Amino acid sequence: MSPRKSDATRRRLLDAATADFAAHGIAGARVDRIAAAAGVNKAQLYAYFGDKLGLFGAVFRLHADAVVDAVPFTADDLPRYAVRLYETAIERPELIRLATWAKLEGVVTDNLVTESSAVTVKLEAIAEAQRAGRVTASIDPPDILALVLAMALTWSAAGLSATAAPDDPPQAHTRRKQALAHAVSGAFGVLNP
Repeated sequence: MSPRKSDATRRRLLDAATADFAAHGIAGARVDRIAAAAGVNKAQLYAYFGDKLGLFGAVFRLHADAVVDAVPFTADDLPRYAVRLYETAIERPELIRLATWAKLEGVVTDNLVTESSAVTVKLEAIAEAQRAGRVTASIDPPDILALVLAMALTWSAAGLSATAAPDDPPQAHTRRKQALAHAVSGAFGVLNP
């Protein structure tokens, strides 16, 4: 198989798997359904990803990496970061569904999360902002990052309150984003609300 055809096959599998995992979870997703939707046989799926959990990991990383790339981070402007996460969650609900299923089904592991350098860089930036007095030092960097993420995803499908949707009135999105920026700014002592 040519590299171009191989990439196209892999992409079709990832797209089909995204839809199936988002709709049915990890346990409910079916390899034969994913392969059929991608127009390939199951053997090809296993050759690319090893097993269903390997496929889920590839799907999750694909979407998580896209969010990391799409949402620039600066510890000096945590409110803006939170607002961009809110916007991204509205634009890419599949990532929230995938993360929710992973957590519900207990498959969130270190290698599943885009851990790594992306999170390390964020934590180091928060620690530096704390040392410079721009972010409160009374909360550890991992907890600040976790709280900002939780606050930003309050209205997502995984949230416990009202769920935001792309077709909500623009005033509703504006109101939520302003509330989010204000809350993040107040919670972490950020000087640039």
